[in-house]
Amino acid sequence: MTHADTIALSDDRVRIDVARVHGWLASSYWSPGIERGVVERAIAGSHCLGAYHHDRGQISFARMITDHATFAWLADVWVDAAVRGQGLGRRMVRWFLDHPDFAGIRRIGLTTADAHGVYAALGFTPLLRPERYMERLDPAFLAMLKAAP
Repeated sequence: MTHADTIALSDDRVRIDVARVHGWLASSYWSPGIERGVVERAIAGSHCLGAYHHDRGQISFARMITDHATFAWLADVWVDAAVRGQGLGRRMVRWFLDHPDFAGIRRIGLTTADAHGVYAALGFTPLLRPERYMERLDPAFLAMLKAAP
């Protein structure tokens, strides 16, 4: 349906279709039912990237949470169903990896349930020392995760 030449990537926050991004994330396995206000705060605190098709508007979204020095976390990579399978998600992640603001960052993390191959092709690997990692989950979020398939 689309061709890479007709899709523009932009980190201009003004271009983000917040309603569309909220709809995507609220339907995702990692944040089902997320409130719009939470999405707005997440966008405000992140370096966001959108992909835009000249006819369809915003067709993809991703964000990086970072201190711009030592650590970054890739989150909320979403590609609209109509354009999946064309390498757009990989292109967006590559944009972050090649961006000068992220040069020299020692660790970029992410979680995924179903896109390991996409990220492995970009140099991501399983945790080297998983026994060193811990997390603190909000009780409601933990309950949601335990209830999910």
